[in-house]
Amino acid sequence: MLKIEGLSVSYGAIDALHGLSIEVAQGEVVALLGANGAGKTTLLRTISGLLRPRAGEIRFEGEPLGTSSAESRVRRGIAHVPEGRRIFPGLTVRENLDVATTVWRRRGMSADGDLDRVFALFPRLRERATQLGWSLSGGEQQMLAIGRALMARPKMLLLDEPSLGLAPRLSAEVYERIADINARDVTVLLVEQNTVLALDVAKRAYVIENGHIVLDGPARELARHPRVREAYLGA
Repeated sequence: MLKIEGLSVSYGAIDALHGLSIEVAQGEVVALLGANGAGKTTLLRTISGLLRPRAGEIRFEGEPLGTSSAESRVRRGIAHVPEGRRIFPGLTVRENLDVATTVWRRRGMSADGDLDRVFALFPRLRERATQLGWSLSGGEQQMLAIGRALMARPKMLLLDEPSLGLAPRLSAEVYERIADINARDVTVLLVEQNTVLALDVAKRAYVIENGHIVLDGPARELARHPRVREAYLGA
């Protein structure tokens, strides 16, 4: 579904990614692991069209994304849940979800079925449908951010630090929903500092250090790799 070859991205004179290559097959959950500043968020932002690469190619479903806009990539089936959730605090839960349906409503298509599916996945959002975004807890805001992305009917979901700032119980609940989303045939590429959670839900993983891929393989194998255990699992 996603193939990236030789991707290099810079912030001015600072190189963030160096000739990076990864692949994600349809239906997979793939985790990106690494320390802060390794280039994980930069990679997601480049895939979703928020950053432009200096070199390399990104292909989605066999077609090059080129210089297409972030909006066009959403229409093609890529939805990005950024680090920090970025919901609209002054809008209600329902209004936050409706924002993502503009492309479908412009085509005269109803989004009611999408709303029902999001509420079934996250029942607390139904209970708080009329509450403003700022009044939600951190865990509820994360659920809202993921739900908003699902309203765009993605084929691939990019998740940046979905457990950031959440208590362990809420983190586990969010990851249970990620597994449910994947079971509905949505491919997931996720960045996560909580390596235990990420490797538990992922089929495969890549380890990024200083903009380079230094390890990759099946998630279960990486969980046993001495380098991963020492650097990311505290073993």
